[in-house]
Amino acid sequence: VALALASLLPAAGARRSQDLHCGACRALVDELEWEIAQVDPRKTIQMGSFRINPDGSQSVVEVPYARSEAHLTELLERVCEKMKEYGEKVDPSTHRKSYVRVLSHDGTKMDLSGVKFDGDVTSSLKFACESIAEEYEDELIEFLSHEAENVKDRLCSKRTDLCDHALHIPHDEL
Repeated sequence: VALALASLLPAAGARRSQDLHCGACRALVDELEWEIAQVDPRKTIQMGSFRINPDGSQSVVEVPYARSEAHLTELLERVCEKMKEYGEKVDPSTHRKSYVRVLSHDGTKMDLSGVKFDGDVTSSLKFACESIAEEYEDELIEFLSHEAENVKDRLCSKRTDLCDHALHIPHDEL
């Protein structure tokens, strides 16, 4: 019996770890998309070379600030702090963990029944978020620099495989 239990423990631990990383990835994308949406769409930033061309012109373009690489890089440096506003929810039938916001962005009351909210949950989620932001920084910037559909699914499931098939998110065939 002990041997049978011991063989199940690594799988349960791996699933917990995958639930954490999947939840952190999805929360990270949610937070980044929310932050991008808060920026005035008229705000722009100059990009390109500031050198003078032989004809006296400059190759400078103005791009929307919200989805600029500079803004996204700045967001990635601080966005994982938002993980302290999340709690852990366990699905009673599958025992899979998901992570939900416990503080709304606009102050509306939220249903927190069945949500575990403590320092262990938030520090684990923040650590997972930081490692994902660091490891997949280029992919995050690539996906978020353009307004795209289903960034969460495309990034967290298809590109990085942080979320598995048990979440019922279809993967494209190769």
